[in-house]
Amino acid sequence: MTADTDAPLAGFTIAVTADRRREELTRLLERRGARVVGTPAIRIVVLHDDDELLAATRACISAPLDVVVATTGIGFRGWLEAAHGWGLAEDLHARLDAARIVARGPKARGAVRAADLVDEWSPNSESSAEVLEYVLAMPLSGRRVAVQLHGEPQAAFCGALRAAGAEVIDVPVYRWVLADDVAALRRLITMVVDHQLDAITFTSAPAVVSMLRYAASLGVGEAFVEALRHDVLPVCVGPVCSAPLDELGITCVVPERARLGALVRATADEVPARCARRLDLAGRPLELRGHAVCFDGQLVPLPPGPMAVMRALAAEPGRVVSRRDLVAVLPGDGDEHAVEMTVARLRSALGHSAAVETVVKRGYRLAVASIPA
Repeated sequence: MTADTDAPLAGFTIAVTADRRREELTRLLERRGARVVGTPAIRIVVLHDDDELLAATRACISAPLDVVVATTGIGFRGWLEAAHGWGLAEDLHARLDAARIVARGPKARGAVRAADLVDEWSPNSESSAEVLEYVLAMPLSGRRVAVQLHGEPQAAFCGALRAAGAEVIDVPVYRWVLADDVAALRRLITMVVDHQLDAITFTSAPAVVSMLRYAASLGVGEAFVEALRHDVLPVCVGPVCSAPLDELGITCVVPERARLGALVRATADEVPARCARRLDLAGRPLELRGHAVCFDGQLVPLPPGPMAVMRALAAEPGRVVSRRDLVAVLPGDGDEHAVEMTVARLRSALGHSAAVETVVKRGYRLAVASIPA
């Protein structure tokens, strides 16, 4: 297999944390050559039978609404579906139709229009802060404002509206909760901490927050954050999604458009650019990737032992690395004989014995012709 433009992610391991559309995202990344691992970080619990949602819906119907904030497509649709189940759909639709509707993003706007309603405005940024700024510019004293929540209470958002004099109705359509398979989530966090991934993708801010909280509960919160800062590249679908990581000083890849396809394209562009190491080895181009090397245009997957040795030798290309130091990087228990066997396997995999030079009584080094700046 060659690592060309048809498979830009070949040799890289990428995690998927999405719940909805997880299979689609996995398939798109695999088409580009990635090894994909992962598990949902969160799951959605829809509150169709929730007393709190029913009470909020009745409150919305009890008197005219002045402003309605639709924050998510799935939430707005779920609200209307729940109202239909309670026999309140017609009354709710009438109140919504008479109100000024503000949609947080295109998915929320699409759900509003699919319900034969008209939205007044939606920010390009999909930012709750921009929505809040827009609504606060309205005369709110004594006005009734319904806010469709998106997974968690929006205390700051709704509090600011109340401080401006509005009567705010919180509409909790669904909640984000920790994924069912916590064992798989724990393994994924361990992979991040142990730098076994090249990148991790996120499609929602609650998923980011959930992983940060769960890592902290496992006692590896700081190590998890440090891995995302330096070794595992976070790729977020949009600026709203990346906000919890931005606050921690973690640099994320964020596509220009908050769409799944754009997320995949950004991953395919940025992971090779940021995560690959390029050398001229024995007169041939070598690219060091996550679990493989691309040597002279051919992708060569490497087992953990040979890859660990390759990384140690490539850390300072051309420098001799002692057998003792290489023993330390081998997975599991090993000795200098194990190092010799692993180097032999590495040479065999590369198909070029001169690529790794033996320096008598000292160790090994890569036969580097030049080191790129």
